[in-house]
Amino acid sequence: MLRSLQPAAGDRGLIGADPELCAQLLGVDGIAACATTADSQSELLWCTEGTSTWLEDLQFTLGQGPGPEVMVTCAPVLVPDLSRVAAGRWPVLLPEAAALGIGAVFCLPLHVGSACLGTLTLQRAVPGPLPDETLTDAWLVANALTAVLLHGGPQRDAFARADSGSELYRAVAHQATGMISVQAGVPLARALLLLRGYAYGHGQSLVEAAEDVVARRLSFRNDENGPETSGEGTERP
Repeated sequence: MLRSLQPAAGDRGLIGADPELCAQLLGVDGIAACATTADSQSELLWCTEGTSTWLEDLQFTLGQGPGPEVMVTCAPVLVPDLSRVAAGRWPVLLPEAAALGIGAVFCLPLHVGSACLGTLTLQRAVPGPLPDETLTDAWLVANALTAVLLHGGPQRDAFARADSGSELYRAVAHQATGMISVQAGVPLARALLLLRGYAYGHGQSLVEAAEDVVARRLSFRNDENGPETSGEGTERP
């Protein structure tokens, strides 16, 4: 499994291997790996389908959770029972994660020294700590993923350029943030906050709201009445 994390020749993705098999070997319900971008955001690279993907989207949309915390501290965040986390730590994420049926989450940094290159997040429905041997194996996977991110190659070069040869899951969010910055006349960090607030308030993921901005169905031009929409967005019922 560790050897297969390196992408094969011709792969578009930055990480090889099957995340479902990796999660099964680690005894968890889902797994996700993200890279830290130049603007200190995260880019989802490799993930089991379903709950783990939704969790990563939630963290990206809300800007809170174990992943964002690990990116700032470059230290592991191990939460064996989400129901016991203080409500003020991740006030919006916690009820959303509970609704997804997540009972425990374990997030490890992909790091070199104090530089956090990304995160590896494991989640499962049943609360409880990871056995020591499983945590050791998870660190082995995290270290192998760090090596993949550091390894030169066409996939990483395409990712760094954010060009058509890479599969950037959240490229549209970065594009939309730039558009909002121009429309509203605010810095990029503030533009991302505006996008996050709109997405959460309208029951969308940040990527869905970003798609509306890029498609020009949604505009954040300075207006006391708030963002303008064309009425053709992707807002959920």
